[in-house]
Amino acid sequence: MNSKRKHLNIQSQGTGKKKEKREEEVGISDVINEEVVKNRVRETWRRKERYSHEAGIEVDANPFPHCIIKDFIQSQSFLEGLQKELLDLNFHQKSNDLYKFKQSADLKKRKDSHISALRKVLFEQFRSWLSEIMQVELENTVDISCAKYEYTDVLLCHDDELEGRRVAFILYLVPPWDRSDGGTLDLYSTDEHCQPQQIVKSLLPSLNTLVFFEVSPVSFHQVSEVTSEGKRRLSVSGWFHGRSLERPPRYMEPAQPRTPHIPRDESLLYEWVNPQYMDLAYQAQVQEEFEESSEILLKDFLKADKFDMVCEALRKSDIVWKRRGPPNKRCYECAEEAALPECVSQCWELLASEAMFLLLSNFTGLKLHYLASGDDDEEDDDDDDDKEEKEEKTDETVAGSSDAAGNSIAGLEEKEAPGKTMGDWQTEYGGFTSYIANGEDEELLTIYPENNSLALVYRDRETLKFVKHINHQSLERLRQNPDRQGFYDFSFVYYE
Repeated sequence: MNSKRKHLNIQSQGTGKKKEKREEEVGISDVINEEVVKNRVRETWRRKERYSHEAGIEVDANPFPHCIIKDFIQSQSFLEGLQKELLDLNFHQKSNDLYKFKQSADLKKRKDSHISALRKVLFEQFRSWLSEIMQVELENTVDISCAKYEYTDVLLCHDDELEGRRVAFILYLVPPWDRSDGGTLDLYSTDEHCQPQQIVKSLLPSLNTLVFFEVSPVSFHQVSEVTSEGKRRLSVSGWFHGRSLERPPRYMEPAQPRTPHIPRDESLLYEWVNPQYMDLAYQAQVQEEFEESSEILLKDFLKADKFDMVCEALRKSDIVWKRRGPPNKRCYECAEEAALPECVSQCWELLASEAMFLLLSNFTGLKLHYLASGDDDEEDDDDDDDKEEKEEKTDETVAGSSDAAGNSIAGLEEKEAPGKTMGDWQTEYGGFTSYIANGEDEELLTIYPENNSLALVYRDRETLKFVKHINHQSLERLRQNPDRQGFYDFSFVYYE
């Protein structure tokens, strides 16, 4: 018996096997379990009212039900151990049209002492408290991971709705944080169609503060861009699962009206367009390259003097810019056409002109105008209805002028022609246009902004596009030259 005890002691000292990690214990705020407080929180949540407790609990139904609990974890030493374990994890860069930040793998099976202790108290004690407060049954299924936001990282407007998600939670593990650091949790109001409108509340990250909110058709929120180069926004977050709230049918935005081409002859082209692009032999070369790759970038497209004139007018004139939303789908400013300077209006007329439709048909080989030659000429055109419908699609275009963009729109078979007008733009600023296949993550094509260049991209029904969020790195460029903030483009959609 003595020899066996001795043998076990030797093994536990690490001569053969690893010593098992000691399981940590963690306590959460006693205040939330006080009967008076718990009853008040439950009633406030049920009535969708507002309640604030001096110990650091706040419940609010505006713009959607959420709760803030300060000093969630009782032990400062536990928090320090938890931070260390989390920072030792492997983080994966996540980046698409909606976000850019680093995230760990799922923490449900991690055996680290502090992580497993936090997971246990969240999954058991806190989940039971939530069920009682919200009067809903929460399942054993809980998603949990660690997110790390650093300089220029962002998570744009979204509602978190996914089958089974009932309550979202975030526990902040951050250094002293100020609003100038960015990284706030912004909550959006919604309209009668459950579409997000504007930020009405911004929650500042704070060490050892837990925020949770009800996932619903109106729970639109974002993590604003982190603008501090020296701070890290670390958090543990996830979702408790349960029966989802009933969702009304998703609102479908009305289609943008298509604008018929402007009847202008080819003299407008000779006035504005670089002469090399008016050469028929060069147009044939462009068409050959476009047909092979379905995209092409035509550099120095406008005559230099015309381009400089338009840039100067865009920077110096009092153009009225109107923000386009809703923010979960797009965020950029569009110029009011009625108040454009004369030279900008002329450039707009060029890109929307009948002559431009014909020129683009030569560049692409697509029948973008009913007078353009194409394969359709050989088809039987006895069906007048089909011909009329085809001409209607050919003659219409959707156009917009913007200085910053972030959208993702599916379309019909279309030809897109954004003309970029910025100077020393760097790829790390964002602002590039990405094309991806519907249902896929891998990018098919990325178009980077380039001064005085006409980008032509053929996009079919299954291809989505988005313009990447423009981040605060571009502000350094602004500080060096106050005339350069964001960039401008003329963006048209030509339908075949």
